[in-house]
Amino acid sequence: MADQYSDFINTPFGKNVAKRLGLPAPVRLRRYEPGQILCESPVLVAGTGSYVASVRTLLTNAAVSVVDSLEELGDGRLGGVVLDLSDARHPSDLAALRELGAPAVKRLGRNARVVVIGTDHTQLTDPVQVATQRALDGFTRSLAKELRAGATANLVLGPVSEGEVSEQARANVGEAVRFFLSGRSAFVDGQPVRVSSAAAQANPSVDRPLDGQVAVVTGAARGIGAAIARTLHRDGATVVCVDVPAAGEALAQVAGEVGGTALQLDVTAEDAGRRILDHARGRHGGLDIVVHNAGITRDKLFVNMDESRWDSVMAVNLASIVQMNEALLGPDGLGDGGRMVCLSSQSGFAGNRGQTNYSATKAAIIGLVGALAPQVAERGITVNGVAPGLIETEMTGKMPFATREAARRLSSLQQGGLPVDVADTIAWLVQPASAGVTGQVVRVCGQNMIGA
Repeated sequence: MADQYSDFINTPFGKNVAKRLGLPAPVRLRRYEPGQILCESPVLVAGTGSYVASVRTLLTNAAVSVVDSLEELGDGRLGGVVLDLSDARHPSDLAALRELGAPAVKRLGRNARVVVIGTDHTQLTDPVQVATQRALDGFTRSLAKELRAGATANLVLGPVSEGEVSEQARANVGEAVRFFLSGRSAFVDGQPVRVSSAAAQANPSVDRPLDGQVAVVTGAARGIGAAIARTLHRDGATVVCVDVPAAGEALAQVAGEVGGTALQLDVTAEDAGRRILDHARGRHGGLDIVVHNAGITRDKLFVNMDESRWDSVMAVNLASIVQMNEALLGPDGLGDGGRMVCLSSQSGFAGNRGQTNYSATKAAIIGLVGALAPQVAERGITVNGVAPGLIETEMTGKMPFATREAARRLSSLQQGGLPVDVADTIAWLVQPASAGVTGQVVRVCGQNMIGA
């Protein structure tokens, strides 16, 4: 669904009108393309935490110019800012946010990135230390709402270390920083991600991090599901595209486009998980990645909600995942180092009028992700979720005009996202190098003003 307002605002005349009338001025976001430089140069890396040196090395290896101070910048603009406050343990340490960050934010360029690095406060016990690190969350969310011109701000929380931070922790934090600096995170804003020191394998390559992986995507015939299939294929994976028989023609088209295979299947069937496993192993020799994307809406005010609407949404959006996971996460399911991503929704955080059934299932997914992750951690399997906000699809195109426009503008980025924004976040979560991120639900919503 085209955003005609955004298209107009990005013309010279439209920019002038927006400026004169004080209208929202969304910009075209910098999205990832293979071969694209990680982020615009230069990037200021500052702070006294444990990750400054490793982040500088990461950026230098990615051919991104790094500056240590604004004096080195001259009259130019920054492509990004990384502020490492992982060692902050007292409120007085937070002064560095203003001292280092405020002058740098004034120098941000179009589509710039701000990444704050902290320590996972849930692993701390001292109340003062917990409060100090928890402050970084509120700071980052607020800063994200102040930024304009497509710029984003996000938070990476590294693991607590009693001594020197391990090389694995540095690498895992670096991968999260890489994601937030890249075009893959174009519609991810104001989000915290916790990173552990779990062992991770290096990606085969920068442009094809999923080479040799076999992925299953449910609900792959259209919309976000089709975008996920295309993106995983772009990144090197062999994709099994799953959808209901009624979507067979569209499903076959997507599977053909990505050079994968199509499996016509009702995910609510009792043997759905086993059939997915058998298909992946029989046709492609194994299964490494599962993306639970299939979902439906049957909206009605709660007092008018009939049994059919309630039960069908529960069956497809929630019960099917629980049932399929008995096979997919069983002893002969996903192998060690496997990846699973479940689609939640902004509605799972904030609720939505007329969607008590849908919002209940999407909130349940958030709980499911958090509970499953530690159960399979010993096998090196990660379980994460992605919660889209307003994404420009055929479905949102059917929304009333006023409702759709309000939803587009009520985000820090002042626009709706694209299916590829959701897909690129998933593609990052399923990479071999992303083993340090599990039990997380990342909102891909442009920091919508509604909800957490």
